[in-house]
Amino acid sequence: MMIVSRAIPKVSAIIIVLNGERFIREAIESVLAQTYDDWELLVVDDGSTDGTRDIVDAYCSGDARITLLRHADGGNHGMSATRNLGIAKARGDLIAFLDADDFWLPRKLQDQVAILEAEPETAMVYGRTKIWFSWNENSTGKDYFYDLGIIADQSYPPARPFLYLIDNRFQTPTTCNAMIRRDALIGVGGFDDRFRGMFEDQLVFAKLMALHTIHVSGSHWADYRQHEGSATVLEHDFCANHSAHLRYLRALDVYLRDYFPVTDIRRRRILRKRRLLRFAAIRRSVRTLLGKRAAE
Repeated sequence: MMIVSRAIPKVSAIIIVLNGERFIREAIESVLAQTYDDWELLVVDDGSTDGTRDIVDAYCSGDARITLLRHADGGNHGMSATRNLGIAKARGDLIAFLDADDFWLPRKLQDQVAILEAEPETAMVYGRTKIWFSWNENSTGKDYFYDLGIIADQSYPPARPFLYLIDNRFQTPTTCNAMIRRDALIGVGGFDDRFRGMFEDQLVFAKLMALHTIHVSGSHWADYRQHEGSATVLEHDFCANHSAHLRYLRALDVYLRDYFPVTDIRRRRILRKRRLLRFAAIRRSVRTLLGKRAAE
């Protein structure tokens, strides 16, 4: 029997996928297993040439809450453009991303919705993400968590978490773990289509942390699968990672400069003095780190 979708769901879950037939079933099943059920699932295909679409179509046939999307030309446009397509079609007030090779724990949506409903000024919530090797019984790697770098289970105004996390030493928000208010996500411009891979998500998270209150939880809500094609494995290439990080910092610096130019008197009047000081600290931190990375 087909499960009928609700008119307007609270949460829009978005899975982006490219040739993901190996893991896509597990990702979708982790959404279906959620203890919170007021959601829609948008699976956005980025030009897969394997059996991904057939697998997703089968789920769509059995559950009207699940929709398969693809780019108009059926081609490959990169991770950012693919996430943006999902955002454009999303109906929920809250957005939660899940990559096709990752996995949600059952209370992920329930817990995060509760936090955002209790804190209407908070734009985003994220928690601890397990770096997941044990899915593969033959793996020699051991599961672990990165240090959050910040006191958990509380909300922070702009600047403080940004300053702790901008240098990429601690666990930043992850796409498989964060939940974001759609209005806030659209307000920072969504994802930058120029970033097809590394740091495409961190650019968005940095903008959100620079401008909005966020909640950092100590809860473990998602597993980030490690395999030969995962981003954590690929980023061990120092040259590629350094170049991508530098590009990300430059893009962030331009965004912050254009968001609040020195001559924008009207915006200065709107923002309180404390927020102005936080924003100035954020800009200084980006400029300082950009200079260090450029010199390496």
